[in-house]
Amino acid sequence: MKDIYKTIHKFGEDYFIEKKSKFIGYAKSIESEEEAIDFIEEIKLKHKDATHNVYAYVVGENSNIQRYNDDGEPSGTAGIPILELIKKENLRNIVIVVTRYFGGIKLGAGGLVRAYLNGAKIALNNALIVDKVLYEKNKIRFDYTFNGKMENIINNSKFFIEDTSYDDAVNMIILSKKGELEELKNLLMDITNGEVYIMRLEDEYLSFKDDKLIK
Repeated sequence: MKDIYKTIHKFGEDYFIEKKSKFIGYAKSIESEEEAIDFIEEIKLKHKDATHNVYAYVVGENSNIQRYNDDGEPSGTAGIPILELIKKENLRNIVIVVTRYFGGIKLGAGGLVRAYLNGAKIALNNALIVDKVLYEKNKIRFDYTFNGKMENIINNSKFFIEDTSYDDAVNMIILSKKGELEELKNLLMDITNGEVYIMRLEDEYLSFKDDKLIK
């Protein structure tokens, strides 16, 4: 797994009118080509009366799957510009669909390229481009006497508390950036004077925008 990659944080949707044609842009995060195809079919069904439903997607750890479709628009004026935008932004695991309702005025090849690019851009802006950073999830367990100190120090560190639960001890899920587990362990041992149980769980990607955590 790569430690960091760029994608979108949430589903994005927006539209604009260009010479009476309505363009609706959609952007969605995906984990597989099957998810991309399912989403494209969903949009096609939603807009089955549209003139065109153009799409492009990139998926895979090395962005190895790249597809596009002009859906009847002149070759090179619709799907490829969207795909090139995804690649230019260095995004992965994303599908973009731009729907067009023709308004009766032709845009020309250059106008079509600009319109479909704009449809993709406004969808991305609405979806919020983020850095996905790989973090290690760790379950820790310690005595109540250390709880206040633990919360204060962790909340003012580069680590994150994802969840806290209580029984006869305090249970926390703490996230540490890939490669910083030993540093976290040393910190936890210092806070609790060595009286802490630490168990590694599965890794998890967190979203960051301008180095700030986005939830």
